[in-house]
This record gives sequence, structure tokens and C-alpha cells, in this order.
Amino acid sequence: MTDGSLHLYTALTVPPEWSESIDTTDPAAAKAAVLAHFADGNPSLRVLVADADGLLVPRAIHALPAGHRWDRVPGVTLLGDAPHLMSLFAGEGADLAMLDGAEPGRALAAHPGDTEAALTAYEQALFPRSQAAAAMSAANLQTRFRADAPQGLLDQFVARHQAA
Repeated sequence: MTDGSLHLYTALTVPPEWSESIDTTDPAAAKAAVLAHFADGNPSLRVLVADADGLLVPRAIHALPAGHRWDRVPGVTLLGDAPHLMSLFAGEGADLAMLDGAEPGRALAAHPGDTEAALTAYEQALFPRSQAAAAMSAANLQTRFRADAPQGLLDQFVARHQAA
């Protein structure tokens, strides 16, 4: 960060009750809970968690199924991340959210005086535009949390290197 600090992120496959049971106001207890998941992990990586300053901030990963869509509801639509909520493993979620924030304006300008036609046009373009990114996000999420992780990610790197 610009102030010289470093933010550390770990990802765990745990039920929601796990993170709810941790007292995040007690950094030592929170670190101990996270470190328990990495008991057999590389000591040089474990020390990054053990020596971290600051509070633990649990953040759940939520996603809609790839290809998710809905029937048109007059007067209502979704913008930003809401229509295609996906994990961070596609690298396109923020770009899509920004585009989906701007596209309704373009649709309204293209259909002056007909909001329903504008929202229908927006939604018709929205679904196919986000489907590929949502599918990639879902596949990458599965790869990162495979039982043999991080092997799936390493396999992706090797495959891309060999294809280049």
C-alpha cells in the first residue's frame, strides 16, 4: 500500500458458522484460528499470518450460478455486480459492474420515452455479456479450492506457458 503496509489475504473453504465463531476483535485468537487451517503449511508462509498486524476481516465469497437470468419484471432491473455476482477469480467482475452501470443510460438514450424497451434491451445484452466471465469465475474458483490445491493453479500456469 502507499503507506508501506502490506495486506495479506488467505482463502478457506469453511462453513459460514466458522467465521462467525471467531472473535475478530482479538487478533491473536483470530490468527490462531486461521493458522490452524495451515498447520501443515510452509512455515515461511505461516509466519506471514502469525506476524501480521491489524484485525482479521472475514469476507465470504458469494456467486450466482453461471448463466443465471430472470424474466423481465416491468420497472425493475439490476445494475453493477448484482445481476452477475461472481467470485473474484475471473478478473472481470469490476469491469462488468462498471459497464452494467453505464449500459442502462445508453439503452435509455436509444429508447427515449420507452423505459421498458430500454430495460429490455439492456437485459438482453446483459446476460450473454456476463455469462462467459461467470463461467470462468466458477471454474477458477473450483480450481483454487481443489483437494490438491494449489496443483490446479500450477497446472493452469504450465498449460498457458506451453500454449504460448
